[in-house]
Amino acid sequence: MLKGLLPKKNDFFALFSSHAELCVEGARRLQTMFGKLGEAEHQAQGIRTVEHEADAVCQRTMEMLHTSFITPIERGDVHLISSRLDDILDHIEATAHKLWLYEVEEARPEALEMAAHLVEATQAMKATVDALARRPSSEHVRELCRAVKQVEKQNDRLLRGATARLFKEEQDPKTLIKWKEIYENLEDAIDRCEDVANVIEGVALENA
Repeated sequence: MLKGLLPKKNDFFALFSSHAELCVEGARRLQTMFGKLGEAEHQAQGIRTVEHEADAVCQRTMEMLHTSFITPIERGDVHLISSRLDDILDHIEATAHKLWLYEVEEARPEALEMAAHLVEATQAMKATVDALARRPSSEHVRELCRAVKQVEKQNDRLLRGATARLFKEEQDPKTLIKWKEIYENLEDAIDRCEDVANVIEGVALENA
């Protein structure tokens, strides 16, 4: 799979797109995992494989950055986009790992909503990443970025309500801690999607 994702020439935009696509795949796999917790170990291993593929894309990007005399956007922005994309999958993989190690048997309704938000956020984020290569107008980029930010706002409200309900209703301290960590990892993954969008929005404005 990775061989087909990597570009054959020094193309940062293609690497960004490949990395973003792996984020979408990881998010979709995590959403599936919430519905198949009886197969948690198998599902987590699949997500780890995607995360390792993303690490390879990130490494390729950094190697290319260090050997390229000219870059299509500021070098710092290349590094930041690649790093934040890597962070997304790190949080996805961490969520999957916790679901497996904590032996979670049933997903809470709010977690299912957050997983859906994560898929939506990664898809919207990928649209902003792919747009960067086309040199669109700054207004078009802002519109794409707004879609990512809207999902983040929705999930932030959901997280507050879910956390409040967890502390109000959950009597088992261990279960409370488990779900609090899972919620926070999901939120962190979505936040990193917004970070990617913010960097790209800044790039578009600088080059308008």
